[in-house]
Amino acid sequence: MLVFAMVAHEYAHGAAALSQGDDTALMLGRLTLNPVPHIDPWMSLILPGLLFWSTGGKFVLGGAKPVPVTPRKYRNYRRGDIIVSAAGVVTNLGLALVCALLFALLGLIAGGAPASAPVLDTAQRMLMWGIWLNVLLCFFNLIPIPPLDGSHIVYHLLPARAGAAYRSINRFGILPLLAIVFFFPRLLSVLLTPAWAGLGLLTRLIAPYQIGTGLGIFG
Repeated sequence: MLVFAMVAHEYAHGAAALSQGDDTALMLGRLTLNPVPHIDPWMSLILPGLLFWSTGGKFVLGGAKPVPVTPRKYRNYRRGDIIVSAAGVVTNLGLALVCALLFALLGLIAGGAPASAPVLDTAQRMLMWGIWLNVLLCFFNLIPIPPLDGSHIVYHLLPARAGAAYRSINRFGILPLLAIVFFFPRLLSVLLTPAWAGLGLLTRLIAPYQIGTGLGIFG
């Protein structure tokens, strides 16, 4: 579920860029749902492994290799940058909703075919992970901290000088984000409030269709 959520997120960026006139991802073979081209040695393997080891498995942060885009190829830079930046989070939100609908559908099927309940319960557990991971990826990437997707949207809402200064934070890579994660975890939790609210809403909506204990997989 996690691999598919991340790959779909990056694929959406590439597909949106192509729709705006930028074929960079297509030409580099990144416009694919095959996870292999999206693996980044540092972000996908080394960093998550180091964090898992150093925190005793309590915290892991990682990601797929960002899909390359060439903004100057967009037919309209401002419109293209906003659409491409929003494509990933919209895709993750859509996947979360699809997982929720499938969760409910499986509950209805189990009601008519009780013998299938054990298998469908397992499937519901997988779908619950799909809901959680996609909601988290959606709202995490909307946090307005460069280089996350939300920063691109905020950039276009700022005056030119303020926007340029804001986007210059990109030169530090993920260091500002890591600083918040390690030194201001409560701030990160506040920034993710929409994720907790979204997960709670979807959980309440699909609760009547629960077969086993799928909704309790997080505690």
